[in-house]
Amino acid sequence: MLELRDITKRFGNVLANDGVSIKVRPGTIHAIVGENGAGKSTAMRIAYGFYTADGGDILVDGEVRRISTPHDAIALGVGMVHQHFMLVEPMTVAENIVLGAETGGVASLDLGKAADEIRALSDEFKLSVDPRATVESLSVGQQQRVELLKALYRRARLLILDEPTAVLTPPEVEEFFAILRRMREQGKTVVIITHKLSEVLAISDDVTVMRDGRVVGRVETSRTNAAELARLMVGRDVLLRVEKTDAAGDGAAVLGVKDLTVTARDGKRRLDGVSFEVRAGEIVGIAGVEGNGQTELIETLAGLTATGHTASGEVEFEGRAITRLNSRARRELGVAHIPEDRHRRGLLLDFDLAENSILGDHYRKPAVSGFGNVFLNDRGIRARALQVINDFDVRPPDPDLPARSLSGGNQQKLIIGREFEINPKLLLVSQPTRGVDIGAIEFIHRKLVALRDAGCAVLLVSAELEEVTALADRLLIMREGSVVGEVDPKRATVEEIGLLMTGGK
Repeated sequence: MLELRDITKRFGNVLANDGVSIKVRPGTIHAIVGENGAGKSTAMRIAYGFYTADGGDILVDGEVRRISTPHDAIALGVGMVHQHFMLVEPMTVAENIVLGAETGGVASLDLGKAADEIRALSDEFKLSVDPRATVESLSVGQQQRVELLKALYRRARLLILDEPTAVLTPPEVEEFFAILRRMREQGKTVVIITHKLSEVLAISDDVTVMRDGRVVGRVETSRTNAAELARLMVGRDVLLRVEKTDAAGDGAAVLGVKDLTVTARDGKRRLDGVSFEVRAGEIVGIAGVEGNGQTELIETLAGLTATGHTASGEVEFEGRAITRLNSRARRELGVAHIPEDRHRRGLLLDFDLAENSILGDHYRKPAVSGFGNVFLNDRGIRARALQVINDFDVRPPDPDLPARSLSGGNQQKLIIGREFEINPKLLLVSQPTRGVDIGAIEFIHRKLVALRDAGCAVLLVSAELEEVTALADRLLIMREGSVVGEVDPKRATVEEIGLLMTGGK
């Protein structure tokens, strides 16, 4: 169905694809795996016409094709769903799907007919999407289905999906995989770019493994396992579990939360009477279906209450009330924050790595110098950036690169390194490994455990149940803005935790 033959692509001095050759059989689900920056997305964006290769050929249906733009790819039946959705939120599902594929002029545009066609496609693949709904009213999982419909509406026979499960909850992942299997049964071909090996083994027929811009392995999924794929991806054996000793358990309370309530401007409570504490030298995990108050909890504790939201209750840090302190004052006390949305809360994408490495500390040494600390210290900023880059293996290791030029996993490592650099007493961390490859996940997990062992109190939110149960010393369950239970992550089963998350009995 699709073949890339000896594809080469450079971005300046970076060789992103080095003689990449990939074959995708028709009517299959083909996984492409590799570390962040391995060249997976670049290769598939070339196949979709988003980038133009410096060398090599693209074959569709066995024939060499010239694909210079996405329009060329779409005309050949190739569609792509990007990791960050390309939807206009105030517009309806039908308007988003038709956008860019309109026929005729404004006067002849028949949205009603388009909506009927979209509804028929939705029914055919059991996507359950209402064409009249506005995109902003849909969950993340439903928005992803809109992106799938957009490609199907354009008669795509082959769909390229870039990290499609990065923002989905476990139940949404299961529903999504059921959709992909139905597509395969109806003759569609799917390429899935991912780093989640459990999902690769569950959904794909074939796997291509990439490392450092090259293809290093091609295997049938039924003939491989997670350990072999991880070894091919990273070039060494990878520990597929978290290694840590039991927490000391006798540390003093660093964070105390008492009856914390957050009310949105619409009057709905996002947090409802939340109370707990986190002690020095322990990781307290928060599990729950996304959208049940975890975001509001972490951001409120970091001093980032959303505009229009009101908060009540008490937050204490080492026995001192900090409820009314802003985020800067909390940071100066030793509160670090790794946000769930690295683009919205963690980085300034057009700033370089050196500038991003001092965000939140830009007014303190070594970032500033001179009388009154009013001058930026370029040498100090660069030294700090290089420290973070080296300690956390940020690639490419160039402090002058803009943050947007990094892969998602390397952006994440830059943020984590910056927050660790302040030697926090309390770390608030949300979705630490979202969109991060297996080698970087192992690295980040080791760093979190080492920080705990150094006496830091860690509050961890993760949508990955396997991750939060492996890292946490104590596990709190949140539902509808409240803490509904606490379990021992070493003893509680996934079923028990899942029932608490969903309100089952």
